Amino acid sequence: MELQVGNESEIRSWKEVQLVYSSALKQIATKIEILNDEFQHVHLYNPIEHVKKRIKTSESIVKKLKSHGYDPTIENMVKYVNDIAGIRVICSFTSDIYRIAEMISKQSDIKVVAVKDYILNPKSSGYRSYHMVVLLPVYLSDRIVETKVEMQIRTVAMDFWASLEHKIQYKFEGNAPAHINTELMECARMVAELDSRMRQLNEEIQALSEMSVNEYPT
Repeated sequence: MELQVGNESEIRSWKEVQLVYSSALKQIATKIEILNDEFQHVHLYNPIEHVKKRIKTSESIVKKLKSHGYDPTIENMVKYVNDIAGIRVICSFTSDIYRIAEMISKQSDIKVVAVKDYILNPKSSGYRSYHMVVLLPVYLSDRIVETKVEMQIRTVAMDFWASLEHKIQYKFEGNAPAHINTELMECARMVAELDSRMRQLNEEIQALSEMSVNEYPT
């Protein structure tokens, strides 16, 4: 499956689209790195464990467009596909997820155009993550291109679960045996409980550390 390109100018446009989305990913990755460094400087703590980024393949884009009834053109791709550029931010604790989402949304040159909170409202499969579609400017030599990037913010435990679920769905082409889906749901419940307990433990440790500092000031 390929995107429909009929002449040389359209081929150049597709290459330019790849350039623009790749540039948008570089920009937002740099923003995230700076925020993480600042948080370490101010709070002596890094909320971000690691970051993954990717550009969606043309095959995946075509499949998504066709599933929604759109012709696989470059125009439709840019207009209707929100996750051509995707970045995944992995955190230690659920509280970090919302902290990072807030920091990103406060950036003056970023506009949040969509939010899906699969932590408060998990998918039926048990999937949990926080999704944002943001719009940010990519500065080319002759113009500014407003470009969409999908952000997925999740804990290490959520990411581990999602990775396994993706492998299972791929292997069984979306028709995994019922007992495997049941086990996945149970694992999702355990992940949610683990994240909650780890967050509470971290908050207790931080509170005790603050009490110690206040009790023995330098």
